[in-house]
Amino acid sequence: MGVFFAAVLLLSLLFGLANGNMAEVTAAALGGGTAAVELSLELLGAMCLWSGLANVAERAGLTELLCSLLGPALKKLFTGAGKEKEALKAVSMNVAANLMGLGNAATPLGIEAMRRLQRANPSPGRASPDMVTFTVLNTASLQLLPTTVAMLRLGAGAQSPLDILPAVWLSSAVSVATGLLAARAMTGRSGG
Repeated sequence: MGVFFAAVLLLSLLFGLANGNMAEVTAAALGGGTAAVELSLELLGAMCLWSGLANVAERAGLTELLCSLLGPALKKLFTGAGKEKEALKAVSMNVAANLMGLGNAATPLGIEAMRRLQRANPSPGRASPDMVTFTVLNTASLQLLPTTVAMLRLGAGAQSPLDILPAVWLSSAVSVATGLLAARAMTGRSGG
């Protein structure tokens, strides 16, 4: 990636010099850096908020409630880890974070879920079907409320940052269903 970035930077400078647009190239480089920092701070605020709420939910016992609500569906998806309560709890938290569209805030929860699934893995040197299913589910991420996208749209000046909900619901449902079907086919699992 570093080589690609360096090549793009070098090409930008060369084309800027060749076209006499070095002032614009410089302004874009400096403005882009500022915009990147501003975006990072906006997303950091949302990530801190939702990570804090997840911690409060854990302490208040809401994660247990969430696990019991999502448990029946998750036990069908994660047949190997179905007996591992902590693995299902971690998966439930990650699924909940993804349902809320938290993106990066779901990452620590996903790492913990994968750790727990690895403990339940009968072949530690190889990804289990549950680990493959989790990776697909986490990557496709069914979203009810795309929080991160809404924040980005709001920052870009959208009047109604959540007017994309129907498209998000449809596309995320299709991507999750397709991904799970592909994971089932490739791991050799039958239905539930």
